[in-house]
Amino acid sequence: MTAGALRGLVPVLPRGAWVVLSANGLSAIGSGMTLPFLAVYLHTVRGIDLRFAGLAVATGPAGSLVGNPLAGRLADRHGPRNALVIGLVVAAAGTAAIVGIGSAWQAFAACAVAGAGLGMIWPSEDTLLTRTVPAAARDSMFGVQNCVSNTGFAAGGLLAALVADVARPASFTLLYLFDAVTFLVAIGLLLRVRERRAPAAERRPGGYGQVLRDRAFRRLWLLGAVLIGAGVGQYAVTFPAFATGTGGISTRALALAFAANTLTVALLQLPALRILSRHGRTTALRALSLAWAAAWVVTWLSGQVGGSLAVAGFVLAMILLGVGETLLAPTLPAMANDMAPEHLRGRYNGAFTLAFTCGFLVGPTLGGLALDAGQVLSYFSVLVAACAVAAWLAGRLVREPSRTPSEAPA
Repeated sequence: MTAGALRGLVPVLPRGAWVVLSANGLSAIGSGMTLPFLAVYLHTVRGIDLRFAGLAVATGPAGSLVGNPLAGRLADRHGPRNALVIGLVVAAAGTAAIVGIGSAWQAFAACAVAGAGLGMIWPSEDTLLTRTVPAAARDSMFGVQNCVSNTGFAAGGLLAALVADVARPASFTLLYLFDAVTFLVAIGLLLRVRERRAPAAERRPGGYGQVLRDRAFRRLWLLGAVLIGAGVGQYAVTFPAFATGTGGISTRALALAFAANTLTVALLQLPALRILSRHGRTTALRALSLAWAAAWVVTWLSGQVGGSLAVAGFVLAMILLGVGETLLAPTLPAMANDMAPEHLRGRYNGAFTLAFTCGFLVGPTLGGLALDAGQVLSYFSVLVAACAVAAWLAGRLVREPSRTPSEAPA
């Protein structure tokens, strides 16, 4: 791809949005260096029993259950930039505390704090970004955000692979301290962003009760939870456990499949924005539901063949999941913000991010239980059915869910 063609794909966004996205990419690099190794670090380096190490890792997403709605409230009351800064400080503190872990209870505490901070970052950043771009650019902005996040996370993972060594505990100390520093440096970038505050006429009382009374938003929330639970929420447990267990592929082949997923998102996210602008959000949501349903069919079939054919099948499945990710990122968050009145934008983002958090919690839990019980075919059938339900829900959304970015309200 030529430089001119690339410039044609990259959306034109205000300078403030690029500053926020740069902070996002920086913190994503740090997270990519640490999150994949957290269980290994707690168990192998810190000597914590594997069962407790796994539970400690799970307290991170659980902490986000608190961080998501808290960030939404803070964003509405004190501004999304201030809420984002608080989230970054909390995440930095939790990540730095992981360095000094010496017991299981300390692991639980540090992971919970880090998770709460990360849970505050997501909705605060989404709210801040919507304040820096016009409504017509939201789809593009969220797509670029997903591309930046995935690229940063992948880069962090590659750097960590060069540094991390269980025989050298100091290497993990370096990684986690660097991760904490990236959050603090991101704060320095954000201080350069001028936040557009809601007009005085828009600053009126409201709370999460008003958000929950929005029927269209409830449908969107359910759609988001179903899609995450049946899609990317299966990355951490179901897919790797099935691929390396029943599928019989090596961990190196598994890494290849995940690399294919990341590369797919990086290469296709910007072209996907062009497709979305022509065909609309509802079509994109149905297409991603179909792609993810096909991915789980391919995953199950790959587990039945073995050998190099199985490896190729698992790689194809992760590519299909990546295609769905490129359609998910620019649609659902933008739709949630189209529904949000300005004085409740933070709470709408906090509540909607909670749908993703719930999907990431429920998906791996159900997947692990199903695989442990030997209900493999039944569970993959449930995932395919859930994708079909998501396609149906996408068609049931009200408030013109199929409008293109240029038709979105301000």
